[in-house]
Amino acid sequence: MSPMRAQLLRYIINGLLATALHFAILTFNLEVLQLSSAGLANFIAACIAITFSFFSSRHFVFRAAHAPVLRQAVFFVVLYGLLALAHGVILYLWTDRAGLDYRIGFLLATCVQVAGSYVGNKLVVFKT
Repeated sequence: MSPMRAQLLRYIINGLLATALHFAILTFNLEVLQLSSAGLANFIAACIAITFSFFSSRHFVFRAAHAPVLRQAVFFVVLYGLLALAHGVILYLWTDRAGLDYRIGFLLATCVQVAGSYVGNKLVVFKT
């Protein structure tokens, strides 16, 4: 397998693990801890899953643990903030302005977010 394909496979595995962790913590927060706010439960789960994603991307996906962690962390947070904004704008334009099905808009925005995350992490955050 080529190095690029191997890295892409590691990226997909990392994303699936981060998503599973996010969902597991969300469920734990709501079902076991019985948090009354799904929004708060999700925020906590998202923060933990994103932190996991950062460190696993740094060590496992892009193998960039030799670089300064603070620089990577700052760029990672900025990238994910921009991707969240892009996701919201796409959904707003697709659904609120164009009147199209929000589920298709969500899928489209998620595809943009996944691609943007890979490219941004590879070329900026974990550039080696």
